[in-house]
Amino acid sequence: MKPIRLLLVDDDPLVRAGLSFMLGGADDIEIVGEAGDGTEVAPLVGEVRPDVVLMDIRMPTMDGLAATEALRKRPGAPEVIVLTTFHADEQVLRALRAGAAGFVLKDTAPAQIVAAVRAVAAGEPVLSPTVTRQLISQVRSDDPQLDRKRRALARLDLLGEREREVAVAVGRGGSNADIAAQLFLSVATVKAHVSRILTKLDLNNRVQIALLAHDAGLLDGEG
Repeated sequence: MKPIRLLLVDDDPLVRAGLSFMLGGADDIEIVGEAGDGTEVAPLVGEVRPDVVLMDIRMPTMDGLAATEALRKRPGAPEVIVLTTFHADEQVLRALRAGAAGFVLKDTAPAQIVAAVRAVAAGEPVLSPTVTRQLISQVRSDDPQLDRKRRALARLDLLGEREREVAVAVGRGGSNADIAAQLFLSVATVKAHVSRILTKLDLNNRVQIALLAHDAGLLDGEG
């Protein structure tokens, strides 16, 4: 199998060196580039074609949030994992809403960071809906909660009944197999529903589906 092509983005050269040493030791991960600021990300992505970008959230000229937002708007964009110091950080939540597949703390054990890169490369989020909800509850949003809920419900109205059920199940952390068993569907049908949800709602990963379901108050018996 081809190795996972990884781009490291952090303004601290020592952090980049440590990450490169740690992640470069994995047989299935290849460090294809490094950047010290968000302004360098787009040109490097076009040059080295990474599968995953490990992105520091705080950088001096263009931060990781702006770089993630710009990157995830591009067709065929690589997955992004946000690298941060604090898990209850409004910028982390905004990066997830912009399309980051998850986040890891800078003091995370090396094996867990390697596992996160592998998971994201395989199309899996690297945080559970429980962690997402905890993050949302600890961080004050710029948007009033009621307005955010109304907007989320309006977007979910674009879905059919079955698609909405699948969206809620994704938000509750179900795997495709779990959702298939719960809704008496085949795994292939669940995958097709998830793909249609992403297309209809202009989302790019399951984390965003979970965030939207949470905002609409549809998880854990809310709303």
